[in-house]
Amino acid sequence: MVSESDSVPNLGQLVRILKGRDADRLGVIVGILDGRFVLVADGDKRKFDRAKRKNLNHLELLDFISPEVVKSILETGRVTNGKLRYAVAKFSNEKVIALKKGDQVDG
Repeated sequence: MVSESDSVPNLGQLVRILKGRDADRLGVIVGILDGRFVLVADGDKRKFDRAKRKNLNHLELLDFISPEVVKSILETGRVTNGKLRYAVAKFSNEKVIALKKGDQVDG
């Protein structure tokens, strides 16, 4: 069972969407509505101004928090779509580099 502290979302945290039209896409949490729902955007298909309201049960929280996104949201209350795209690309590139270094892949 997942402990309560593991399922707490943070601003700027990357997530993998598990359900819905955007399934298997990466996104960034740009807003926390309550204990059950968050706003997710990726800067490409889903822009910051039209962030998607998602149920936490339909998301996989990844252990990567983008400091650029957090800093921008805390300072101005918003973030550019370029920074969101950069955060998703940075996470994807780090994952690919880790796999090239010999990490095991499931399957």
